Order: sequence, then C-alpha cells, then structure tokens
Amino acid sequence: MKVLVVDDEKLIRDVIREYLLLEDYEVYEASDGVEAVELVKTIDFDIIIMDIMMPKMDGYRACKIIKEMKDVPFILLSARSEEYDKLFGFELGIDDYVTKPFSPKELVSRIKAVTRRKNKESVRYVFDGLVLDDSSHEVYVDKKKVNLTPKEYELLKYLMDNKNIAISRESLLTNIWGYDYYGEDRTIDTHIKTLRNHLGKYRKFIVTLRKVGYKFEYKEK
Repeated sequence: MKVLVVDDEKLIRDVIREYLLLEDYEVYEASDGVEAVELVKTIDFDIIIMDIMMPKMDGYRACKIIKEMKDVPFILLSARSEEYDKLFGFELGIDDYVTKPFSPKELVSRIKAVTRRKNKESVRYVFDGLVLDDSSHEVYVDKKKVNLTPKEYELLKYLMDNKNIAISRESLLTNIWGYDYYGEDRTIDTHIKTLRNHLGKYRKFIVTLRKVGYKFEYKEK
C-alpha cells in the first residue's frame, strides 16, 4: 500500500515513516502542499497523511486540489483542535482528523481503519463470543443473533475498527452521525447504553473513558 506523508517537519515525517515501514507500507514524503500535489499527479496513493499548517500551500488547499484530481482517502494532522478546523476538514471530504501530538501507533491503526472502510472489504470481527459479520450486516453473541439498530451497528463497528484507541464523543458524533450533526453528547451515551445491553457479558469490551469518550478494549489471548 502506498502512503504519502506530507508535513513540513522532517522529524514528524521520519517518525511516521518508521512506523509505516514496520507495516510494510510503501512510504513517500512531501514537505508542503505543492510537493504533494505534484506527486499525486504521477503516483496513485492509497491514503494521504497531510499536515494542515505548512509553507507554500497549506493542507486544506492541497487536499481540495487533490480531491478534484483523484478520490484518495485523507487523514489530516494538526496542532489545532478547534471544532471549526475539524468541520472544515470533513467538509473537504477527509476521512479522519488527528490532533498533534499523537501516538504513531494510533495513527497506524487509524490508517488501517480508513483504508479498510474505503476498500469496502467484507470484515468479520471475532472477539471471543462476540462476532460482527459485515458481509451479512449481523452481530452474534455466543452464536445467538442480536438485533441492533443501524446506528448501534455502525457505532459498534467503528469502535471495533479502532480497537484499543480512545475515541472522543465528538469524534463518534462526527463519524457516525455526520460532521453536520449538532446533537448532544447524550446521544452517544444513550446509544452506548443500549448497545451494551445487547452485548450481554461482552459489554465489558466497551470501556468508558471519563471526560474523554469510549474505547473498545480487547487484549489478544
């Protein structure tokens, strides 16, 4: 898989490159938006990791230009965490937004989640007796089918996609309900509560992170 890492800080590019190479990704680099646009003209990337604040051409502008050329998944990086920045990014069609400083391992997990969704692979998640079969859109608890609402299903799948990653309520609202949804955090809490009820003893996998959000926590045996 070809990944383009765009950031004006060489140290950040080096760190990301190191972790991506461990996953056997083919890594390309650019130090600004102009370089990124030129590379996209000749290379088909599977995903682009793009910083926002860069010289010559910022990430927003580069993303807009590239999106007009090719339909490629984007993850934006930014030291800014304001809601406006995130919403503007999602309006441009990005797939995820990561705030600096970030965990390289978390970034790799997010890259895998985004590319998996984009490739529309039929994913089958198995966590002990909890199974989510995306090809049939069904969930089983100890081989017994449970009926989830569409949002409960999307919520569970998103948490599984991002296994062991802390997900904020804001991120869940954005990715499940859409960037233009202006509901309250209680929407997430209510759906998590009903989802846990469906999962029985496997409710333990959905961990509440105080003042943050939730995490699907599972340790391989």
